[in-house]
Amino acid sequence: MKGRAFHHSGAGMTDSQHRFKQVAVLKGGPSSEREVSLRSGAAVARGLREAGYEVTEVDIQRTLNLPGTVEAVFIALHGEFGEDGQIQTLLEQRHLPYTGSSPLSSRTSFDKRLSKNMFQRAGIPTAPFEILGPDDHRTLPLPVVVKPPCQGSTIGVFRVMEEQDWNQAFRESLQYDGEVLVEAFIPGRELTVGIVGETVLRPIEILAPDGWYDYKAKYSKGQSRHLCPAPLDAATEARCRTIALKTFKTLQCRGLGRADFRLMEDGRLFVLELNNIPGFTETSLLPEAALEAGITFPRLCEQIMEMAALSGDER
Repeated sequence: MKGRAFHHSGAGMTDSQHRFKQVAVLKGGPSSEREVSLRSGAAVARGLREAGYEVTEVDIQRTLNLPGTVEAVFIALHGEFGEDGQIQTLLEQRHLPYTGSSPLSSRTSFDKRLSKNMFQRAGIPTAPFEILGPDDHRTLPLPVVVKPPCQGSTIGVFRVMEEQDWNQAFRESLQYDGEVLVEAFIPGRELTVGIVGETVLRPIEILAPDGWYDYKAKYSKGQSRHLCPAPLDAATEARCRTIALKTFKTLQCRGLGRADFRLMEDGRLFVLELNNIPGFTETSLLPEAALEAGITFPRLCEQIMEMAALSGDER
């Protein structure tokens, strides 16, 4: 399941082989995922330095101030302003190559209203859903998952199993975007598949407390267990990786991404979402899957950095 070939080792390139020498890592940002982004960015900066780059770390708010010597940018911003195409647009305007997807692809991936519609049109299996405003009434039967269309890290997301819990979950989730995405709850196993370039990594199974992979379970050490690779039969693993790549290409992503799934007992797979800038913290899933494939953390950062481009570039 590989397109562009990568060397699966810790050796990496020599400094003289790098397309870029002086790079910036953008971290922090103004979103509710700022703390996670600071951790991701610090880890990426360490990895790139180990790989031989000269790295400037930049804590971004809503403006872009970079040293004039920077040749390319590694975006380690999660949530609003980082994953939604805004920072990518600013970098395009400055003609500075950057990691990850284009402004349009980033916005489409980040806004679940857009990505879910694209999944349906492309025949990608995804949970039944509806978009509700403040005065709308739910038509999907319980249990459901309620989430803001434009948030990540399970922020503002609620699993509603009983009718008595609906109103509070709806009101709280509504505070973020003025609309909520309501999805049928898919019982089953939680899987995730990382993609680097066109290399599809092996699935990871996430075992979270009470079967719910929320913010605390994601970012607190010891809260969740990851089975890497996931214990799947060969056919299910192949199907999972194929659907992940189709999702990545349907959203026209590039460089890196991570598709999240639910696997039901009857073998049906459902795509929950695609993260176009997945985490790079010590508990993050993409680096873990890469390491299982023999790609060390500095080498992973190097591979992604070397794919930095502008949206019109054919790389």
